[in-house]
Amino acid sequence: MEKNYTENFIQCYFDALGSNVVNSTIIVGGDGRYHSKRAINTIIRIAAANGVKKLLIGEIGLLSTPAVSNLIRTHKVLGGIVLTASHNPGGIRNDFGIKFNIENGGPAPDAFTDKVYELTGKIKEYKICPELDCEFDKMGTFKFEVDDREFIVEVIDATEDYVNLMKTIFDFKKLKSLISGSADREPFNVLIDSMNGVTGVYVKRIFLDELHGHEENVTRIVPLDNFGEIHPDPNLTYAKELVDAVKADPKYEMGAAFDGDGDRNMIIGKGAFFVTPSDSLAVIANNLNCIPYFQKNGINGFARSMPTAGAVDLVAAKLNKEFFETPTGWKYFGNLMEAGRLSLCGEESFGTGSDHIREKDGIWAVLAWLSIIEHKKMGVEDILKEHWKTFGRNYFTRYDYEECETEAANKMMAHLQNLLADDAKALVMASHLQNLLADDAKAIVGKSYSSESKSYVIKKADNFSYVDPIDQSVAKNQGVRFLFEDGSRIIFRLSGTGSSGATIRMYIDSYERENYTTDAQIMLKPLINIALEISKLEEFTGELYYRCTDNVETVNKYCFGDIEIGRVHG
Repeated sequence: MEKNYTENFIQCYFDALGSNVVNSTIIVGGDGRYHSKRAINTIIRIAAANGVKKLLIGEIGLLSTPAVSNLIRTHKVLGGIVLTASHNPGGIRNDFGIKFNIENGGPAPDAFTDKVYELTGKIKEYKICPELDCEFDKMGTFKFEVDDREFIVEVIDATEDYVNLMKTIFDFKKLKSLISGSADREPFNVLIDSMNGVTGVYVKRIFLDELHGHEENVTRIVPLDNFGEIHPDPNLTYAKELVDAVKADPKYEMGAAFDGDGDRNMIIGKGAFFVTPSDSLAVIANNLNCIPYFQKNGINGFARSMPTAGAVDLVAAKLNKEFFETPTGWKYFGNLMEAGRLSLCGEESFGTGSDHIREKDGIWAVLAWLSIIEHKKMGVEDILKEHWKTFGRNYFTRYDYEECETEAANKMMAHLQNLLADDAKALVMASHLQNLLADDAKAIVGKSYSSESKSYVIKKADNFSYVDPIDQSVAKNQGVRFLFEDGSRIIFRLSGTGSSGATIRMYIDSYERENYTTDAQIMLKPLINIALEISKLEEFTGELYYRCTDNVETVNKYCFGDIEIGRVHG
């Protein structure tokens, strides 16, 4: 909101695009959070001054991130400006964000964002048509004359193109019969929570208008600029209202929640049975054959981000499909999709999607689950248990240690790195992690760690690097991994997405072939203890606040905190 801040940033986007901007068409929209309307007015005026031919803007400025990706691809335009801070809170006291999606519909690659960043450090002026006013609160086409050329703003239905796309992917007739019931079938009751984000307009159109669900099947579907003062992050902590409602009312067979901009999702079954994002990806992968889109187009490879649990790896092996492990970030999936080598992908941070667009897609994931349920005539929990019986179970959780002192966090990561060096004991934590992965790292391979009567032997330890098989680009230092002989894993990463301080993310992936019905708390505790022992996290960072977004019960029972926030004492 600072003077000229948004103007400078948008101008740097156009400068980075160069001459391609002239006579181009660009999509504009977002999740409706505070500052969106002001930012869209700014974008309109700067776009006009930079020679853009046409803007396609969602009605009232609303467009989900998946919808923007689809519009870019459908209309074959230069790209899209997305106004969102994803799953972070909104409102005047919270977060706002602007990102650019390129012509394939996916997030801008590093080369583009690096260029924008460079330009923001030296920009001296921006181009603007300060007197150009254009309302975008209702659909219509508006034409203006700017420097003897025509500039067009077309305000479009936010849902039409996206819903048409979903109808080409899924069998809406079968889904309607599932949701609304039929002569020989009771309705399958779901509860869909849009968390006051942009998916509300899509949920109304799809689940109420198209699939004939009832009002009691949806909640919080009116987009609010502050998300009703909630945190629109679809996990057990922040979607607790949905979890409590499904747990309390036995009529609900399934629940689902989305984040502010609609690209993330959470799935729960009857009684609030939680499906981890890693398991959700694996189940969808194993059942793509029931979705018309894949029946028609075939199934190529599968992929997951490196920290995501390895459940989908096992499905890929069984189905003899190509498999990819990528760094965190949806942009890494794009090249694989463009090359025709990837059909389905996902991240542990509640993101799932396919090659129908180049973004993760929350509503798509829910429709995929409903298609599987309709096809298998089974509930969510039974589908998971059948899957675990076949493949084994990857018990998974992630701890976010938030607002850490940056220096302490860096020292911890370096400590892990240096654990692989012979002289690790003499090094601070910052170098510890680095040296753990040095050439003489053989010392840690084969080392055994024990906790709670369970032992794990290290098979490999490294700082994950990725070479893109399409363009050969390299991403280094993506996270320190400790891989164990039984398939279990411990991973540490620093995240820069928080508003203040550093966030240390600790991922626990405990694989069990036989004990797939055992309580997750019991199965995760040994590796959690070992992870804290290896990292010396408490020693380096002292007393921390943490949030465990994937398994609330684990936090409550084993970390001595309350359900949402706990304290770790060094």
